[in-house]
Amino acid sequence: MFSRRFEPPQTTKSFSKPSRSGRSSSFSKEAGVSKKRLESRRRAGTVSNAGSSDINFDNTVSPIVTLVVGQEQRIFAAHEHILCASPFFKAVLQNQMMDSQTKKISLPDEEPEVFSSILEYLYKGDYTPRLIHNKKRNTWELEQSDESGRSEATIFHHSVEGELLKDTAIYCSADKYGIEELKRVALRKQGLQSGIQASTILASARYAYANTPDTDSKLRAHYLALIIRSRNTFKRSGTMQLEMFNGGTQLFFDLFVALCNHVDDISSAVSSPRTPRSGRPF
Repeated sequence: MFSRRFEPPQTTKSFSKPSRSGRSSSFSKEAGVSKKRLESRRRAGTVSNAGSSDINFDNTVSPIVTLVVGQEQRIFAAHEHILCASPFFKAVLQNQMMDSQTKKISLPDEEPEVFSSILEYLYKGDYTPRLIHNKKRNTWELEQSDESGRSEATIFHHSVEGELLKDTAIYCSADKYGIEELKRVALRKQGLQSGIQASTILASARYAYANTPDTDSKLRAHYLALIIRSRNTFKRSGTMQLEMFNGGTQLFFDLFVALCNHVDDISSAVSSPRTPRSGRPF
């Protein structure tokens, strides 16, 4: 009910070629998520739904925390010890001088759909669509969760009044809440998405820049690499032309630097003398 659709302008181009199954379009080392860590998180998450039990993993009573999320004030409930896996929520709860039965946190700027995925991760070690490890190919893939064989990759986000990549919004929220492993999972997942509108890519890139610190070297680099790799699509995009005309963000300077570095790398490779296997130059 939270995925109100946003129809992009007719001039917007889209990516028609899907990426190879199981391969991330982001940097594999930096975007990687440990299979061992992911599986251990899944094994630990024995409580399947927030509010379904008030017993934590040490068999002690864990208070229920009420969370009021988004402009629509959606109500969520979660165990305090689960939320305390996040440094952000741990600090908030420690500062609340109130009865344990009335703990409440308000998150008016968060999207309910994003927060639902974060809670799912905290309880189960992953969120829908789950990452599936293909043992035969030794690659990560996204599970297929609907009749069409695809999961919804975008959400409507009130801050941009349009579509964003869901994994980008989750990454930014995970950064705010200090959940580092969730950031790695979200980065890997968005690297496996394909068929995303150019306008959505640019909106998500802007959102990433606005909601991550300047020291972020993962999500921002992912978008720079994605735009450069898909340059044939973006250079024909009216949306990209309008974005660059309006400017005003760090994104486009970083993109300019990345493009220059890309051209320099190509030039260096072309100008470097070829060396035969014997080690002697031609």
